[in-house]
Amino acid sequence: MKKQLKNAIVQKQTDIALDSDAVRIMEARHHDPFSVLGRHTKNNHIQVKLYLPYAETVCFSHNGVALNRLPESDFFEYNAEIDQLPEHYSLSWTDKDGFSHKNHDPYDFGTQLPEFDQHLFAEGKHWHIYKKLGGHLHTADGIDGVLFAVWAPNAGRVSVVGDFNRWDGRCNPMRSLGSSGIWELFMPDLEVGCYYKFEILNRNTNEILLKTDPYGQQFEFRPNTSSIVIHEDSYKWKDQNWLDARARRNWLHEPMSIYEVHLASWRRDNLGNFLNYRELAVELVGYVKEMGFTHIELLPVTEHPLDASWGYQTTGYFAPTSRHGSPDDFRYFIDTCHQNGIGVILDWVPAHFPKDSFALARFDGSALYEHEDPRKGEHRDWGTLIYNYGRNEVKNFLLASAVFWLNEFHLDGLRVDAVASMLYLDYSREDNDWIPNMYGGNENLEAIDFLRELNAVTHDQHPGTVMMAEESTSWPQVTRPTWTGGLGFSMKWNMGWMHDILSYMGQEPIHRKYHHDQLTFGMLYAFTENFCLPFSHDEVVHGKGSLVNSMPGDEWQRFANLRLLYTFMFTYPGKKLLFMGCEFGQGTEWNFNKELDWYVLDYPHHKGMQALVKDLNSLYKKHPALYQHDFDHHGFDWIDCHDSQQSIISYRRKTEHEDLIVVLNFTPVARDQYRIGVPEAGAYTEIFNSDSSFYDGSNVGNGTALSEPTAWMNLPHSVCLTLPPLGAVILKL
Repeated sequence: MKKQLKNAIVQKQTDIALDSDAVRIMEARHHDPFSVLGRHTKNNHIQVKLYLPYAETVCFSHNGVALNRLPESDFFEYNAEIDQLPEHYSLSWTDKDGFSHKNHDPYDFGTQLPEFDQHLFAEGKHWHIYKKLGGHLHTADGIDGVLFAVWAPNAGRVSVVGDFNRWDGRCNPMRSLGSSGIWELFMPDLEVGCYYKFEILNRNTNEILLKTDPYGQQFEFRPNTSSIVIHEDSYKWKDQNWLDARARRNWLHEPMSIYEVHLASWRRDNLGNFLNYRELAVELVGYVKEMGFTHIELLPVTEHPLDASWGYQTTGYFAPTSRHGSPDDFRYFIDTCHQNGIGVILDWVPAHFPKDSFALARFDGSALYEHEDPRKGEHRDWGTLIYNYGRNEVKNFLLASAVFWLNEFHLDGLRVDAVASMLYLDYSREDNDWIPNMYGGNENLEAIDFLRELNAVTHDQHPGTVMMAEESTSWPQVTRPTWTGGLGFSMKWNMGWMHDILSYMGQEPIHRKYHHDQLTFGMLYAFTENFCLPFSHDEVVHGKGSLVNSMPGDEWQRFANLRLLYTFMFTYPGKKLLFMGCEFGQGTEWNFNKELDWYVLDYPHHKGMQALVKDLNSLYKKHPALYQHDFDHHGFDWIDCHDSQQSIISYRRKTEHEDLIVVLNFTPVARDQYRIGVPEAGAYTEIFNSDSSFYDGSNVGNGTALSEPTAWMNLPHSVCLTLPPLGAVILKL
């Protein structure tokens, strides 16, 4: 009905003797509204022309002089011989519902976006373009308002629509800035809190597209999708000491134990509602600190419309999701983490984006952010679109997003999702469904260049932050410097180790001797990259069940196996990552729609598992041998990797000043008088035992073992130990 009424109004006004420019303004298809609207002076003669579809009467605020309505139209004009108006005139007008309004004319202002910014953006080199594009508080000639700017080079017309103009694209068409493809409009007198979108005319089909701001920094609570103008510099940070220390710190040689969290399902309130970022700053930060994790890694909190995507189908690359509060609430959460000695890493998704019509897909009517050809521009498996990494403005959009999170929210790093899908043109595709690169290969050269630039820029702009890759193939030098041909990431998830170990642990203990190589194979490549050892959310979804229930045996054995697995992870070279709920052995598969099963902590098995992870974190941080040489061979030596018959491995973790002995028994049979070699004579004290009764184990173990002068396993001394069933012990001289 509204569309029919609008068409009728347009038809009626078109019948009037208006010039062609006025008709195009009225029909919302003029690419240069500033050539028609606003103040125009020629030979000392001034004309002011307005188009106000909902106005009844209009006058100048400073003198009350009325503007004349052109007959049977919504155009208002003022003509005078001499320009006696203020530098920027204000208008008072009454709408057709009887409400009064007062505002400066947007079309009385010149271009606001400097050419320098336009040039840098076109070059793909404007790391802070998020401060220019989007909707930002702005002052022009002493008048406050909001400056809107959007990149839409193929649009026939772009308008700002919002709660300030009845969401009508005829009211506020934007100015085209020419070859930059950017459109802008300064809206004087607008304030924080206004809701807005961009209405875009497809110049080829005349289709009207209603799009959220790609650079929006806050959005409505889903399922609504409007962008919101915010105060961007209102938060007062208190974490400078953390930032200064981070810039000096060498994270390569420090402990990093990461707690991976999906905020919406970690914990909820009594009514099942999401917790606010500020509530999480109390509950989550307190819990992580008590458990001894060094970092929190957040599944994407970048704004997204679909809960079931867990944040991996992002539509707001510059906005924390409103599910948990405002951007300043999120800043408070990170600030609290830092003040409590906890780093924060964000999952960030430059590999693909959803097809939602309100977002980036065919943004200006063309394949702007994506490739036109679906063989390059679409992920068949995920039903999402692939960025055109070779287009400067698209690359700049993503690079600026990465810088934004590190700069504006003080994040300590980004974990880049699905890197393998970016590196290979034929990733998860049929033979005839991909296009080779210019050399005939399957490498995505544009994505490779983007990833290298991403890592170079973030490390240069924010020293001490980490960039982590989820990369599941054998691509070489993922974590080596770009100047040596590497991709430049700080770390890579060790997916091969994770799959091997979980496959091994899923075997019945009696069969494990036939799969012993899965325990030991990872050490052949352990130092080819900087690895993080992940037991992530991906291992407890899609029918895989929970980690504890993927272990074989009865209930006691399942928990003993999991305690053994965690001890292996915490003593193996590489930084650590554990998904929420796994630390207390949640029995059900992760469900993003509800909070974790915290009630299970009333049971000894689960309480013991939680105590074990807490103690492993403490042990890990206390002993440099367990972290100082995570990425080079100086920190690890096998003692015995060949005892497949008994499914036992033993190794040393060491520094120049410390030597720890780790022995793991992967069968439910306790082993008495099990001899292993040791490097020095003396008393070896058991400093950790995964079978301790503190963890609801059977309490089989050792106090102190005295070495004997019997050479064993190429070491000059040896000790005899009692190995607990499905247990691990750590000894120190």
